[in-house]
This record gives sequence, structure tokens and C-alpha cells, in this order.
Amino acid sequence: MSSAAPVEEPAASEARRRPSGDSFIRRHLRTLAPYQPILPFEVLSARLGRRPEDIIKLDANENPYGPPPEVATALEYILAGCGADELIDLIMRCVLEPGDKIVDCPPTFTMYEFDASVNGALVIKVPRLPDFSLDVERIVEVVEQEKPKCIFLTSPNNPDGSVINDEDLLKILDLPILVVLDEAYIEFSSLQSRMAWVKKHDNLIVLRTFSKRAGLAGLRVGYGAFPLSIIEYLWRAKQPYNVSVAAEVSACAALQNPTYLENVKNLLLQERERLFDLLKGIPFLKPFPSHSNFILCEVTSGKDAKKIKEDLAKMGVMIRHYDKKELKGYIRISVGKPEHTDALMKGLNALQL
Repeated sequence: MSSAAPVEEPAASEARRRPSGDSFIRRHLRTLAPYQPILPFEVLSARLGRRPEDIIKLDANENPYGPPPEVATALEYILAGCGADELIDLIMRCVLEPGDKIVDCPPTFTMYEFDASVNGALVIKVPRLPDFSLDVERIVEVVEQEKPKCIFLTSPNNPDGSVINDEDLLKILDLPILVVLDEAYIEFSSLQSRMAWVKKHDNLIVLRTFSKRAGLAGLRVGYGAFPLSIIEYLWRAKQPYNVSVAAEVSACAALQNPTYLENVKNLLLQERERLFDLLKGIPFLKPFPSHSNFILCEVTSGKDAKKIKEDLAKMGVMIRHYDKKELKGYIRISVGKPEHTDALMKGLNALQL
């Protein structure tokens, strides 16, 4: 499924029914005082009996000139976390009261359902269509009937690699629901990130991660763009110092080498196309086009997905298989290096003998 051409966003008058961002926040958090790890100038001023501008702060090795104004403006919307997983949980802790409802669109990332259950929320499932696109009509019906608090969407979606087009996303954003868009795999697609949309849509949160493209999964660095009406409450509730020094240094180092990141991405995209073409030649597999760094395959011809996984594992090749209802009889294969593809295909061809 390919991304549709950009669609004009609705006029403000057409979106009147959408609630303000802070209306999604749990009531008790709206009055929660934020954690203050370092005394701000105002507190120092009161304690010292001096005006803030009369205090010379030389205790933190900070640049007295500060960053360019453009940086400060952009960072108002950004919140980092110990992986995007932590931000997903933080959003739910700040938004969901026990008994509140969320919309989940399986098959998709299973942590949405897990974290919702941990936070005492009810999960309303709107299964994807046979081509793994969103059932937008059903989502609209569910929001009107069930009044859920938020919906979690992934683009590209895990495990099938499909993307959400602008038209469908705008229809969902026009509903009275908080939309959390997970872009963990966005770098592997031709899709433009929707992070900039957050400035125009008070009910949109966009999450990103360094785990996939930058290969920092073990160091846990995620980040997200949040409406200003929401982010202040998440700052109050988040754990302080939650991103380790090692993770912060690694993320900054990765950003300083965009050429390497781009080269790696291009290698993986090239290998993804090669892998897809090779998988189409396996008679018992039906691969789905992917905009990510993995390919989902339906296992056909009476073959057993779990047995294929186990047989390949004996050959030293690890893949993922699924037993759950929506994906029973499917396998997912990550895109590796060319030699990894060669080993996989050797194993799959051996299973035909």
C-alpha cells in the first residue's frame, strides 16, 4: 500500500468539535506540581532576595548565551524518554483513568494493548482490513459509540510495513480523540514524518526512536513531538534523568554522522527489494509489500508457520512466526545484509525438497 498524495487539512471551523489537548489529561495531573531537580531562577531569587537578572549563575558549566532562538522554539514540543516504549506508557499514565477506553488496530505493536491493560484501561479493537490498511469507517463508528480517550496508530505498521495516508489520518484527527502516531520505522519509508503536524493539531502526538535506523535499541532512546497544551503535564509526570548519559551521548553521536545513517538506510532499502523479489519465488510464501525494514509473509500451501521457523532455526536462521488470531499462519522476516538473505533463501529452498 503506498502513501496517497498530501491532502489539504480541514479549516479550523470544520474541526470545532475536537477537544483541546489538555482535556485529555487526567484531572489530578492538571494541578500536579512538576518535579524540580534544579532550583529555578525564581526560587533562587526569592531565597537570595535578588532579582533573577542580578544572579550570576556559574555553577553548571552552561553556555551563558544559550542556543539559537529556533532551537528553543522547536524543543518546546519535544520530549525524550528511555525508548519510545516509556513514552507510550507515560502518555497512558497521564491520560487514562481506570476504565477509560483506547482504540487499537491489530495486527500492530502489542505494547499498546499491554500498557493499556497495566493502566486499567479497556481496549477496543478495530482490526485492519485484509490489506492491513486501517478500517477508517469502523474507527469513526467506534469513536462515536464508545467515546474512547485515545487511539494508537503505527506508520509504517509493525508487523506488515504498511503506511497511513494523509487522507485517512486527517479523518481520524478530526474525531474527538487523542491520536498517538508511532513512527518508529518512518526512516525506511518514503513517507514524510508528521511531526510538524503537531503544531496544527492539538490532539496529535508523534513518537520516534533511535532504536531502528540508528541501531541503538539496547541503549533506549526515544522521543516525541507533543502539543504544547499536553507536553507540560507529561513533563510533570515523567521520571527525571530517565535517559542515561551513555544513551544521550550515543544519540548525539549518531546525529553527527548523517552520511553513515543514510548509507545504511539505502543499503537496507536495496536489500529489502531484493529480499521481497526472492520471497515471491518461494511457492509456500506470500510476501506483502513493506515500507519498513521487515517483510510479512503469509504461509500457504498447507505449510506450518511455526515449523518453518523451527526448521530455519536449526540452520542458524532466526525469523518470527505468529500464533495470534489476526496473524495466525504468518511469518515476519527482518531485512539483513546480502549474505543474511542468501543464508535465508538457502534454508527456505531446502524446505521445498
